[in-house]
Amino acid sequence: MTAVLEARNVCKQFGDFRALSDMSIAIEPNTVHAVIGPNGAGKTTFFNILSGVLRPTSGDVVFQGRTVTGLPVYDRVHLGMARSFQVTNIFQSFSVHENVRLAVQALKREESRTFWRGPQRHSDMLDRVDELLRWTGLVDQQHTRAGDLSHGAQRTLEIAMTVASRPSLIFLDEPLAGMSIDDIHRSKELIRSLKESMTVVLIEHNMSVVMDISDRITVMAQGARIAEGSPAEIRSQESVRSAYLGSHG
Repeated sequence: MTAVLEARNVCKQFGDFRALSDMSIAIEPNTVHAVIGPNGAGKTTFFNILSGVLRPTSGDVVFQGRTVTGLPVYDRVHLGMARSFQVTNIFQSFSVHENVRLAVQALKREESRTFWRGPQRHSDMLDRVDELLRWTGLVDQQHTRAGDLSHGAQRTLEIAMTVASRPSLIFLDEPLAGMSIDDIHRSKELIRSLKESMTVVLIEHNMSVVMDISDRITVMAQGARIAEGSPAEIRSQESVRSAYLGSHG
């Protein structure tokens, strides 16, 4: 199967510090591919390079057969890549519906800078908003101020906004951090459902969720890949247990 996203021998230097050393990865379409590792392993730096926030010191990133190493985030969005971040990125004072509408409206170039205009003349836009609210289970909270949502619901809202662009690949950076048990279960099922229409690349510290929903897992330590395989294969590897000694949970 042809990989939808590849990193080829990616290295990243910050002065004298080497954050990544020859990181390579091949992510298959319509899968959940988790990147795990102890704190300081280089996961976020690697994510930032894959998604275009950072440029590597050397190596290449290839998306759907096209080298995108030097492309900024906004150009990658138009190619079909999208990303959520560790810190929730929503409009706290707007309603849930308004947040999703703005995400959908931003995709229409002629409308992206005219937010003061009502969207009523674009029924397709409102249909897409309703579709995203139903899919994420937020329809009953659509008139709620986003800042008043639970932390889990805010992360769900951010996912709704991130997938508004109908990406073929989405990066999720610790989407379950700080969630209650009930929110974790709902979000886990939502993430699992994403792969029906896109590829999911995931950083997450909740190992029980990672093992449950991932098709493939890459393990990092000290800026390098130390293991890769199915959840069953990763569970059995001594190198993974050693890297996580005292660090996983």
